[in-house]
Amino acid sequence: MAGDEKRFKSAFDSLHALAYFAPEVDAALTGIGLRPGRMPYFASRSAAMGAVGPEVVAATFYNFNPEVVARVIPRAWTLATPEQVLEARLDGVDKALTRLLGDHVKSDEVAEAAELAREASDGCTGEGRPLYAAHAGLDWPGEPHLVLWHAITLLREYRGDGHIAALVLNGLSGLEALLTHVATGRGFAVDAAKLTRGWSDEQWSAAETGLRDRGILDAAGSLTEAGVAVRDRVEVATEAAAKGPWDHLGPEKAARLEELCRGLSRRVVEAGAFPDGVFARRRA
Repeated sequence: MAGDEKRFKSAFDSLHALAYFAPEVDAALTGIGLRPGRMPYFASRSAAMGAVGPEVVAATFYNFNPEVVARVIPRAWTLATPEQVLEARLDGVDKALTRLLGDHVKSDEVAEAAELAREASDGCTGEGRPLYAAHAGLDWPGEPHLVLWHAITLLREYRGDGHIAALVLNGLSGLEALLTHVATGRGFAVDAAKLTRGWSDEQWSAAETGLRDRGILDAAGSLTEAGVAVRDRVEVATEAAAKGPWDHLGPEKAARLEELCRGLSRRVVEAGAFPDGVFARRRA
């Protein structure tokens, strides 16, 4: 599957990422005792690993400020067990997808996409992929729309673990990775990146200065030729590390899954899955 990174982002990623913005998911997680704010996100995404500490969460999430992670982890595990968090998360996703897709949630297209995405996930392996491996150890849900969401979660975390390896190999810290990605114009807007990832203006400015000193950013905060080359190397390495599930699925099925998920992503985006102003460019 040529261009895994771009295709995954545009065709598949929205179907997983909606869980971090949907009010149904937030309500389910705060309903079991988690505090509103950042805690539901950090707890729900890390719960598959068990009651881990903030160091593990910061390492596997990578571009979040570790200071922010430590404010809510491990406190979250004193309010709800990882098992309770995972159950609530799936219940919220169920309600969110039902709202966003409407009657289409029971469609043949969703069922077909679920079957193909699950087959693709069979091509993933856990070596060196801690966040993927943790989610791969969870039971599969029963309903097709939840099978689809879980399968895309596996594919996303598999790709993400490989992406972190590529960033480390190319000498980008978590904040530097976020900042250079924002500079490409294909991810978060600057203010949203700072807010959602928990970085202060001072920390952001210091990282910008360091990247300018290394010749990765210019005076205006744009990527230099060397900066573009670094990001290109990261994307090439990420795609190479993400090939397993698509090689397993094969080109025809992969193209069909992309077609189905692109349509479903468009539906959830148009139904208001993401607030305005979060991304520099829409996901679908």
